[in-house]
Amino acid sequence: MSDLRALYEEVVLDHNRRPRNFQKRPAGSNHHARGYNPVCGDEFTVHLKVEDGVIKDAGFEGAGCAISTASASLMTEALQGKTVPEAEALFQNVHNLLTQEGESGEVGKLKVLAGVHEYPARVKCATLPWHTLHAALHDARGTVCTE
Repeated sequence: MSDLRALYEEVVLDHNRRPRNFQKRPAGSNHHARGYNPVCGDEFTVHLKVEDGVIKDAGFEGAGCAISTASASLMTEALQGKTVPEAEALFQNVHNLLTQEGESGEVGKLKVLAGVHEYPARVKCATLPWHTLHAALHDARGTVCTE
């Protein structure tokens, strides 16, 4: 268990210090959504370039705590090349993993995010990018809020 915790901390710190696809609005992006966590002030916008039902590129911008930034960074990496239905399934699987509301299904290396369970108050931080992704996939208007 301590190995998993150490890996969780290492990955979160790495993706917080050097977030992938951060401050990136992919050229030709055509799906966007804004998410906000009023409790801690995390705020992100997710940008997707979807062509023929496939996520060709993903990026995010904004500001947040280490957990939400790392979660957004890991998410944008995982989305590259996924179809919209695959991205929807990944959203549901990661949401289940983070909230423990059912079987998590296949999440691949995102399994490292399970370490957030040790910090229940931070689950909303980790899920914010994913809820924002879900809104972007559905072209939802308004701001996604975790409260």
